[in-house]
Amino acid sequence: MKAYVFPGQGAQFPGMGKDLYEKSVLAKDLFENANSILGFRITDIMFTGSDEDLKQTRVTQPAIFLHSTILAAVLANSFRPDMVAGHSLGEFSALVANKTLTLNDGLILVSKRAIAMQKACEKTPSTMAAILDLDDKIVEEVCASVKEVVVPANYNSPGQIVISGSNEGIDKAIEILKEKGAKRAIKLAVGGAFHSPLMEPARLELEEAIRNTTFSKPICPVYQNVDAKPSIDPEVIKSNLVSQLTSPVRWTQSILNMISGGATSFVEVGPGNVLSGLIKKINKDAITESASF
Repeated sequence: MKAYVFPGQGAQFPGMGKDLYEKSVLAKDLFENANSILGFRITDIMFTGSDEDLKQTRVTQPAIFLHSTILAAVLANSFRPDMVAGHSLGEFSALVANKTLTLNDGLILVSKRAIAMQKACEKTPSTMAAILDLDDKIVEEVCASVKEVVVPANYNSPGQIVISGSNEGIDKAIEILKEKGAKRAIKLAVGGAFHSPLMEPARLELEEAIRNTTFSKPICPVYQNVDAKPSIDPEVIKSNLVSQLTSPVRWTQSILNMISGGATSFVEVGPGNVLSGLIKKINKDAITESASF
């Protein structure tokens, strides 16, 4: 069984999607339609913008989403997923890929998500940090012991977990985690504490938009970030997507469950190959590839 996976924020790079636009009429049409929906030419920023231009949240999230979903559309007949999953933002791409969402509805939700998250970041100074080579349980215990807001945010692979919280909380947690034996504890260059309680204002804002969007029965299961379990129920998918902003991304658990569910290979659809690397760390025998057209 073939599993398709979709990357999240951080996978962007200057020039992303330009080949697709220039070589595929379908891709060009879809990109131009996206420019109209967003109200600005995101393609100009994707194709010729700098790293800094692409780091704007209102640009980053829809840019990665468009790269993934348009590439999947161009693959057409060769794109036949038996199951899908996406890392954080990538979950929206996965839901377009398995026909739960239309590309247009997915883009509108992603744009609203990006703006809501940006506002939440501006409201409370916060950040994230990657913790390497330390048992998840120790990281969880340390997060729980810090008085400030600090929580596990991304379970990326065994020995690689990202924590999220207030600036003070992250500083304190890093100090303790290094004492506990973390090989590295590095602050990330992000705008705020994604997948933490500090994203509650964004969750509330996005919830209304998600509830008012049509979710269809998918053509294959999606393994969602919140519980790492497969679902084909549109209402369950909606509920989990609402919870995603303030809950951890259970990527390690999702990949293990996909393998248990019959996945024999993983195809990464979108910019970069970060997820393929994580999957190999989760299961060294996993077969991975990057989609190309």
